[in-house]
Amino acid sequence: MKGLDHPTRVVPAAFLAAIALGTLLLMLPLATASGRSAGFMTAFFTATSAICVTGLITVDTPTFWSPLGQAAILLMFQIGGLGIMTGATLLGLVAGRRMSLSSRAIALTEHGHLNRAEAASLVRLVFVVSIAIEAVVTLALWLRWWLGYGLSPLVAAWHALFHAVSAFNNAGFSSFSDSLISWQSDGLILGPIMAAIIVGGIGFPVLHELWSRRGRPRRHRPWSLHSRITLTVSAALLAGGMGLMLAAEWTNPATLGAMPVGERLLNAAFHSVTMRTAGFNALDVGAFADQSLSINYVFMMIGGGSAGTAGGLKVTTFALLGFVVWSEIRGHEETSIFGRRVGSRVVRQALSIVLIAIALIGLVTLMIEWIEPEIDFRLILFETVSAFATVGLSTGITADLSPASQVLLVLLMFVGRVGTITFATALALAPRTLKYRYPEEQPIVG
Repeated sequence: MKGLDHPTRVVPAAFLAAIALGTLLLMLPLATASGRSAGFMTAFFTATSAICVTGLITVDTPTFWSPLGQAAILLMFQIGGLGIMTGATLLGLVAGRRMSLSSRAIALTEHGHLNRAEAASLVRLVFVVSIAIEAVVTLALWLRWWLGYGLSPLVAAWHALFHAVSAFNNAGFSSFSDSLISWQSDGLILGPIMAAIIVGGIGFPVLHELWSRRGRPRRHRPWSLHSRITLTVSAALLAGGMGLMLAAEWTNPATLGAMPVGERLLNAAFHSVTMRTAGFNALDVGAFADQSLSINYVFMMIGGGSAGTAGGLKVTTFALLGFVVWSEIRGHEETSIFGRRVGSRVVRQALSIVLIAIALIGLVTLMIEWIEPEIDFRLILFETVSAFATVGLSTGITADLSPASQVLLVLLMFVGRVGTITFATALALAPRTLKYRYPEEQPIVG
């Protein structure tokens, strides 16, 4: 199995193994509330959605699955969100073994282009931050559901833990049948969940830099270009998404239109956070206006920060291509961002990832449209973008799709979770310099 020594092969193989194991577990009669086996397709789709931290479902999570099944789903999106290789590396560190060069490369495959000497520190940070954030959010939600709504301490604790882990891992699974619609007016529930989504989705390299900068004099703490782009653009996207959703849904009586102004602002902010990757919904997505669906297409594709629990094309990819276009408009031969020049190779990687994503989404959308001619094209496109970007928002058609269409969504979820990461890393780890050059010619563009 020499081929599996390469990180870009190990990561997808590990995710496939986890999906297979999760499918077998969910097929057990003990995993369902009825005591009957869920069947292969239901178990396979749910396991893939959980491991790939997507949140699309074909059955109602709290009523179809037993407590054991729900616990298995929680474990799967925890593993999938933090990264299988991170978990394996962490176990090695706990056991007192040093990280091998290949282990560090595998960790970097999932968590970004850091210095290899920082890989062990990053893995420890992933573990500490994850446990800390999930514990704090669990406590906040538990107190609210217990003291604020009178749920029993045990039931409140389960809902709190499930949503805290799901939020931090940007998984979008909920232990309530209507996701968070029943709690859309409560900022003490939506607020902690938003915070967990943002911290988990910002990307571990940014969190690592924030952690490593502590205690240093201000003048000796220059920000990396990656962190500056991620933080600046993420803030702009959160504000822009909120504004656009307010404008699109302000008068829609099925969503924001019937709410007081404060609740409209709260729910627009929450949806701006969740639509880029997390997949929770406090609003009925199926009742959105057409322009809102278009807004969601764009923001789902952009996604969250690189090398975190978020999905999508990533904020840095989106920002980089924007700066490339701006540099071309201004007639600059090189692309510069915040006083730093960006190499042409990184630009080619970003373009390759975007074009492959668009091609995959377009192809799968077309295939599902052929299979399901009775379903509106807009709804199919929403579903495929949500699957590829591992967002998990749905207009409600997932359960109505045929097994063939569901398999196509499974493929998109898998590629969206591990494909673009491994593709980019493969380009970075396997450079090849040609020993010759062809004559140059300029084709007409535009």
